[in-house]
Amino acid sequence: MSTTDADLVHLRRAVDLAREALEAGDEPFGSVLVSAGGEVLAEDRNRVGDGDQTRHPEIELARWSLRLAPAERAVATVYTSGEHCPMCSAAHAWMGLGRIVYAASAAQLTAWHAQWGAGPAPVRPLAIQDVAPGLPVDGPAPELEDDVRSLHRALWERQQA
Repeated sequence: MSTTDADLVHLRRAVDLAREALEAGDEPFGSVLVSAGGEVLAEDRNRVGDGDQTRHPEIELARWSLRLAPAERAVATVYTSGEHCPMCSAAHAWMGLGRIVYAASAAQLTAWHAQWGAGPAPVRPLAIQDVAPGLPVDGPAPELEDDVRSLHRALWERQQA
């Protein structure tokens, strides 16, 4: 993937939000919704620490996007620290959101977890386009791989303690 400077700015913010999630006791995922003109419209981080495993930031941004006209949603971009899970991919597609740019892929996350001896996720890690074909998707961003891996490693280590 060839990211623009603007893409990297928003991806870095998504990774910062993932770090905030981890520090708050949640899984390290963060996302930013950006207009076609480059304006940050909304952002969120994972909030699954209360036991509700559906409180992913991509779902929250999809819900937030109802404030936009359909044409505005279609040209907006969601930047996220990790590739959407199947639930979030479906929400993104159903809401008619545009491009997705992610820092780390589901395949990378799965490989890291296997390397550390973590068990499989309860949902199959599918690529976004396997769930929502036709969505414009870019990722992963090699510039941020080490940052995202370290956040997930920290989560795994915390879970082992």
